[in-house]
Amino acid sequence: MDNNAPYSIKQSIIYGHKVAQLSKALWKSIEKDWQNWIKPFDLNINEHHILWIAYHLEGASISDIAKFGVMHVSTAFNFSKKLEERGLLTFSKKQNDKRNTYVFLTEQGEKLLLDTLAVYDPKDTGVYEGSLPIKELYGKFPEFSEVMSIVKHIYGPDFMLIFEKTFEKMDQDFTDKDGRLMATQNIKAETS
Repeated sequence: MDNNAPYSIKQSIIYGHKVAQLSKALWKSIEKDWQNWIKPFDLNINEHHILWIAYHLEGASISDIAKFGVMHVSTAFNFSKKLEERGLLTFSKKQNDKRNTYVFLTEQGEKLLLDTLAVYDPKDTGVYEGSLPIKELYGKFPEFSEVMSIVKHIYGPDFMLIFEKTFEKMDQDFTDKDGRLMATQNIKAETS
């Protein structure tokens, strides 16, 4: 063992196992909740995630989807193709980038994504319910700044830029109305 290392092997193993066990437990809960949420729309998690990414990036390359969706490029491509076959996505090249293939939501794809968001009920999610005691105690949900720093060092700053962009877009494009998530463009249309 390197006596100059800032950690011991035992600390490293305990830390790694702790992160793995907590991540796996959280993911299992999130996966079950996510599948139950989108099941009525005949979507799986990868397909829903691809629709979400294409929406937030306003067109995304297959490599963007793979990177931000944390999936293999072939998975991103194959599920995108299935969504294209259902008329939810289109594939095209950008004028300024002929190398990459980009996916864009169709009108039907955007409507389906917005429909899934409209029926989302936070009371049906374990992570939300499990976080409520923290929110009640501190007045806000956990920030995850340490976890975000770890992810940034693993996946790079580009990943975090896309991560932040999705939440900025979410904040701009949606609002709560009568206990439901509504696209702000729909609210503007209702008030016009």
